[in-house]
Amino acid sequence: MDLRATAEDLIRFRTETGNAAEITKAAQYIKAKFAGTDVLVEIFQSTASPVVFLRNVDTLDFDVLVLGHIDVVPAADEMFEPKMIDGKMYGRGTLDMKSFAAVALNSMEYVAEHKLPLKFGVVLSTDEEKGSHSTESFLAAYPEIKSKIVLDNDVGGDITKIVSKCKNPVFVKLIANGKEAHGSTPWEGIDANELLFKTWQNIRQIYAYFAADLPQPDDKWIDTVHFAKIEGGQVSNIISNYAEALLDFRLTEDSSVENLERNLQKCMVPGVSYKIVSASTPVVMDEKNPDILDYKRFAENILGRQIEFEHIGGATDSREFAVKGSTVIMHSGTGEGMHASGEYVEWQSVEQIADIQIKFLEHLARKI
Repeated sequence: MDLRATAEDLIRFRTETGNAAEITKAAQYIKAKFAGTDVLVEIFQSTASPVVFLRNVDTLDFDVLVLGHIDVVPAADEMFEPKMIDGKMYGRGTLDMKSFAAVALNSMEYVAEHKLPLKFGVVLSTDEEKGSHSTESFLAAYPEIKSKIVLDNDVGGDITKIVSKCKNPVFVKLIANGKEAHGSTPWEGIDANELLFKTWQNIRQIYAYFAADLPQPDDKWIDTVHFAKIEGGQVSNIISNYAEALLDFRLTEDSSVENLERNLQKCMVPGVSYKIVSASTPVVMDEKNPDILDYKRFAENILGRQIEFEHIGGATDSREFAVKGSTVIMHSGTGEGMHASGEYVEWQSVEQIADIQIKFLEHLARKI
């Protein structure tokens, strides 16, 4: 497979989450690439967004699965025309994560063409940027799906790092109910906005505030929260009788949703309640896991340097397989500007990830 051409083709599809027409075109493009081969390609759809499911055998019990997504966040028109400048490929999805979706397709082709004795599959969602509801539906339709090893390339940023821990993202809605009154007579009302702020101040007594212009914590593997969205009030001269906020908590493996709820209950003021919108589980891998160490060895041989383990606060769809006992190997290429106007990936790192993946798959095939 021409890895660069495949990545560029994928980037040209304007697959912003929810753009059904372009997402359908991209899914059909992927399916067409394997026409006439033994690869089984299913475009699964039970929600507005499909999942592209490829496999070399008709099974749901895999040796290796590669997870990824082909949707992207919105961008200007010119970002959907990839450009190579000084070894860096610029464009929407170059880092997050169409280049690595191309890597997954390349691995699929290699396994099929070389008839590696692996039960191998690729799962590409199309709404990861807005919650991966398509993945949830896919897994609900195939509850028996499992894999010994899951390769996750959606942790982009630095090829010299393998991620061994991801935090648990927990989204919480605060709901404040007040009493409407004219803005000139606040004593006749109860300001829902104020109730929200008081609750937030209480939360900050437990979960500290961090920012680029403030001192950084010595230990960054801690629980954090940020105000993701705030809404309250309709016009300037009326005391707000309703306000709500969406909070984004990131919990380490030493925390729990139950403990978070206990803390939240302490923080509520009269008139304010909370609702857990979504919660998941942290992904925590043993850095001495033999398969992870084998992968790390191949990566170090190809890169010609030592690779370190790191912990990140971001979430990953591979958590759905981690809870089933899969060994999840989280490793991606190098780049910057994810979700920003200057998004790029160092193209050599994409080729290196592809090489590492192939060498690792060959190694696993020899063990069977």
